[in-house]
Amino acid sequence: MRFAPGPGWRADVEAAADWMPSATRDALRLRARVNRLVREFFHARDVLEVETPVLSLAGNTDPNIASFSLEFSGRTDGAPRTRWLRTSPEFALKRLLAAGVGDCYELGRVFRDGEAGGRHNPEFTMLEWYRVGWDHLRLVGEVAEMVQAALSLVGRTASLRVVRYRDLYRDVLGVDPIDAGIDDLRAAMGEVAIDPAGLTRDDWLDLLMTHRLQPGFDPGELLAVVDYPASQCALARVRTEAGGPAVAERFEVYLGPIELANGYHELLDPIEQAARFARDGEVRRRRGDRVPPTDAHLLSALQAGMPACAGVALGVDRLLMAMRGTERIRDVLAFDFARA
Repeated sequence: MRFAPGPGWRADVEAAADWMPSATRDALRLRARVNRLVREFFHARDVLEVETPVLSLAGNTDPNIASFSLEFSGRTDGAPRTRWLRTSPEFALKRLLAAGVGDCYELGRVFRDGEAGGRHNPEFTMLEWYRVGWDHLRLVGEVAEMVQAALSLVGRTASLRVVRYRDLYRDVLGVDPIDAGIDDLRAAMGEVAIDPAGLTRDDWLDLLMTHRLQPGFDPGELLAVVDYPASQCALARVRTEAGGPAVAERFEVYLGPIELANGYHELLDPIEQAARFARDGEVRRRRGDRVPPTDAHLLSALQAGMPACAGVALGVDRLLMAMRGTERIRDVLAFDFARA
């Protein structure tokens, strides 16, 4: 007797295939090779691999990042039941640095609420590492070495070019990101239509990067953009240049249009760090967003004394996407969000 499919048979077949991985076997093998390369890379440089908590008493205060939270049902001895899934291992790694662990890295899963789509998954793999006594410019070189070593696994190469944030915007868009007003930044968007409601000056700078600059980045080049406007300092030090503006000692690394890494010459001042946490909280309150508790453990570690260092977070899934030549993060994940 021959099979006679009903009207909904195709949807049933597709639904039945949802248990299958979203990545191919080759993609999974490449991820395993990259993980091994990372560990060999840092072992050769005497950088210690560590594991830090995924659940924390504190959340990420960054207004542009949303944290997951959950309620713990067991004994807490008076501590809050609400715990937060980490958006990066940064704060815990800095506490280890303050405790004297020295150069260290972590390769693990992190979680961000609301980030799901072609290039985003709510849980993803981050590689974060810290180098004691280094500044952000020196760390750029090591990031490039790491990425170049990974690219060699698929027979690719990419040269490194370092450019200052201000020079990039001036040279490509003809607008000064330090001095230009919002109207000038909006005009530099060209034919890209954006609803301006509620957008700040830094929002326009970010939109110019993602919509006007990134799409034109050379896919055969590692581009390191360094020394951001002080208003975009995040957790980086700020310095004032002789006769020039204040800049954040921060960098981002791109492989073609794909952003791979974000790094800082790390802030050491606990008072300034607490002030930045407070400013983040105020931005969240104005937006009506939830304000996670700040990380008192990190502030205590900074007060005790964290060594001068530079740190960077690199998106492993983004790197794999670039290596595989795909714009879909699902292609490098065993199971993406829809199949988790």
